[in-house]
Amino acid sequence: MSLLLTPGQFSRRGEFYYQLGQLSAAGIGMIRAVDMLVANPPARSYLGPLRQLQSYLAAGETFSDALARLGLWTPAFDVALINAGEKSGRLDAVFNLLSTYYAERAVLLRRVLSDLAYPVFLFHFSVALFPFVAWIQTGNWNAFLVHTLGIFVPLYLVLFGLIYAAQGRRGELWRATLERLLHPLPVIGTCRRSLALARLAMALEALLNAGVSIIEAWELAAAASGSPALHHAVVRWRMRLLEGETPAEVVNSSREFPRVFANLYQTGEVSGQLDETLRRLHLYYQEEGTRKLKLITTVGPRVVYFAVAILVALKVIGFYSGYLRDLDSILKAA
Repeated sequence: MSLLLTPGQFSRRGEFYYQLGQLSAAGIGMIRAVDMLVANPPARSYLGPLRQLQSYLAAGETFSDALARLGLWTPAFDVALINAGEKSGRLDAVFNLLSTYYAERAVLLRRVLSDLAYPVFLFHFSVALFPFVAWIQTGNWNAFLVHTLGIFVPLYLVLFGLIYAAQGRRGELWRATLERLLHPLPVIGTCRRSLALARLAMALEALLNAGVSIIEAWELAAAASGSPALHHAVVRWRMRLLEGETPAEVVNSSREFPRVFANLYQTGEVSGQLDETLRRLHLYYQEEGTRKLKLITTVGPRVVYFAVAILVALKVIGFYSGYLRDLDSILKAA
């Protein structure tokens, strides 16, 4: 597993699911589909995991169980959603959803990296410029390294730690902690929640159409959402549902579900058009989450740019202030 995920890795993951979706839609079984991918993998790095999948499938395991056996190579969200697709008989739709999901993440990450390129260069230039000038004048390597690496090294350690922690491959306890920390943040928190609700609605609609019981369908869909908070909330409903409450009633009483979701779900349940309602909820929250995600990737780099520009301006002002003070001292001494 890579320490950091790149746009290329997202693209290859999207291509992996795209090929599986096409093969599944053509009626090709998973064993044969994996055999074909081994002959033509999305990348050479996929050969090892694909060969492991071959052996697990040959031993009689389901595709989702085989993926889970690969450990951190497969995000928990992927496994949960594919498990829901297997139970609903709609694996091709799930593969297509995952393909689109990873392709969009690759595009957004490329855009962020492109927009951040100049601010990052400007930041490094501003930090290194004046220590470099001082080194030219004095030849003091120690001072130069302290004033450059002393800033860059801790900053990069923190940055890599945050990126690594934010990846979806961490355990559920860590993901739950991260979700609690991000939930109060404007835009970011609501973006994560909207995308989780979109995945839940999509998985729930597929499972109910496949004839899965309402309790099991809700629990599987909540696991597929990728949100530990939603999953824990739904698991706590089991006894209430067994005692006769309807899902609409428990959704309405839960703080984890927005009022829009609860009202539309109740309308669909009462009208007998729950399938159509869940499809609408999926589209609504998918569009809402994607819109906010694009806002984050657009505004974020601009905020970094202006912060770096202000830092450079302060450094320039500080340099010339010091220069003028030294000049004034020299003139007074003369």
